[in-house]
Amino acid sequence: MNCRNIMSFIAMFFLIGIGNVFAQEATWPAKTTYHFQEVHGHKIFYRTAGDPSQPTILLLHGYPSSSHTYRELIPLLSGRYHIIAPDNLGSGYSDKPDPAQTNYDFDLLAEHITGLLKASNIQNYVIYMQDFGAPVGYRVMMHDPSKVQAIIAQNANAYLEGIPKAKQNFFNNAQLDKSPENVKKLYNFTSSDAVKYKQYLRDIKGKEEIMSPDSWTHDSHFLQTDKERYIQVALFQDYKTNLDRYPEWQAFLRKYQFPMLLVWGKNDPVFMVSGAKAYLKDLPNAEVHLLDAGHFAVEEKPVEIAKHIINFMDRLVVDEGRIQELHPY
Repeated sequence: MNCRNIMSFIAMFFLIGIGNVFAQEATWPAKTTYHFQEVHGHKIFYRTAGDPSQPTILLLHGYPSSSHTYRELIPLLSGRYHIIAPDNLGSGYSDKPDPAQTNYDFDLLAEHITGLLKASNIQNYVIYMQDFGAPVGYRVMMHDPSKVQAIIAQNANAYLEGIPKAKQNFFNNAQLDKSPENVKKLYNFTSSDAVKYKQYLRDIKGKEEIMSPDSWTHDSHFLQTDKERYIQVALFQDYKTNLDRYPEWQAFLRKYQFPMLLVWGKNDPVFMVSGAKAYLKDLPNAEVHLLDAGHFAVEEKPVEIAKHIINFMDRLVVDEGRIQELHPY
C-alpha cells in the first residue's frame, strides 16, 4: 500500500470514528419523579428517573444551582440509565438549617449525599460533577471508592492550574477575612442580579438566547432570604479547603485510575480549560471534549453532553454490575 493509500485509509477511519461518536439511537425518556429522603435528620430532595437495574449516574450540581440544572439532561439519559440528581443541603428544595446554628461546609454537604446514597441503596454509581459538585463528589467518592464506577467532570476542578490566580486569592480571602466588609462582599455575590449576570449570562455574551431564564429565576427563588444567602456565604468561606485538598484528590485519581470523561465548557474564565487538561497528568487515558460553552455547559449543550456520555458509557465493560474497563475507541 503506497503512502497516498495509507493516508486515505487513515482519513476514512478517522471520519468513520467521528461519525460513530454521535451514532446512538434515540430512546424514549423515563418519567422523572421527585422525592424527599430524610438524611441525618434533614430532608434531602432529589429527582430520579430510569430503571434502577441499569447503571446509576449520580448528578451533582454546583453554585448557585440545584438539581434543576439537569432538567434537560435527565430525559436524554433516563431511557438508558438510572439517574439520581439531589439538591445539596441548603440548596433547592432540600432543607436549609439556619446557618447561625449549623456549620455549613463541604464536608457537611458530602455527608448528606453519602447518606442519601445509602438510604437509596445505591451500590455503585457513575458520578457527574459540575462546579461545587466536584468538592462534594470527591469527598463522597473517597468515603467508599469501591462504589465508584466512572467519573464525568464538567467544569469540575481539581487542579490549581485550572483556576486563575485572582480567583485563588478570592477563595483565600473569603476564608481568612471575616470582616463585615468582606462578608458583605460575599453576600452581594448571592443577589439576583449577580446570579443572572455574573453567573448564567457571563460566558455567553452575544448569544444570551440560548440560556433559559428558568435557570436564574429558579436559583434566585431559593436565594431570597438572608438565611438562604448566608448559607452560600459560608460555603464561599469554606471553598479554600477544596484547593488545599487538590493533592489528595489527585493522588486518589492516580491510585484508582477510574474511567473518566471530561466534557468542559471552554469559554469558562474561572474553571479554565487548563483545569480539564490537567486531569491527563493523573488519568492519561481520560476522554476529553472541549465544548463551545461556558461554565454552565449543561444548560447550553445538554444534547451534545448526553451524546458524549452515552458514547462513553457504551464503552464501559460491566461484569456482575461492576464497570471494569473501557473498550477502545
